[in-house]
Formats: sequence, C-alpha cells, structure tokens
Amino acid sequence: MSSKYKAGEAAMAHFVTCTVVGWVDVFSRELYKEIVVKSLAYGQMAKGLRLHAYVIMTNHLHMIVSSNTHPISDVMRDFKK
Repeated sequence: MSSKYKAGEAAMAHFVTCTVVGWVDVFSRELYKEIVVKSLAYGQMAKGLRLHAYVIMTNHLHMIVSSNTHPISDVMRDFKK
C-alpha cells in the first residue's frame, strides 16, 4: 500500500482502484472479468467485504468497499492475492 494513504476505519466506505501492471488490457477478456467477480464474491462471503459499487475497466477496476469484520487493508490484501 502507498505510504501516502493508509486505510482508516474498516466500517467506513473506501474508494479503491486496482491497476494491472503495465496497464495491459486483460479485462477485455470475459474469463478474467469472471475471476475478479468470483474473487469479490468470495471476499463478501469469507472476509466480510461490503461491496457498495464497482466497475471493471479494460485495465483496472474501481470499487467502493468497507468491512465490518476485518480491517479493510487485510481484505484488500487477500483480494489482490
């Protein structure tokens, strides 16, 4: 995570952007979008991820997320794995 910003209270909504290395257009393929959606669903079930909104672009995704059970930094770390 960047040293400029650290996630605060997990219950508060956070705007998160995840990018692809080199900004490669990997999400233009349906298969990779499905992997992201399944990973988000897993985070909701197992990690307490509250997904308020998301959009998957061709080379990055934006999300508004929070969590009532785990620190949001831990949830996002596990999602990115």
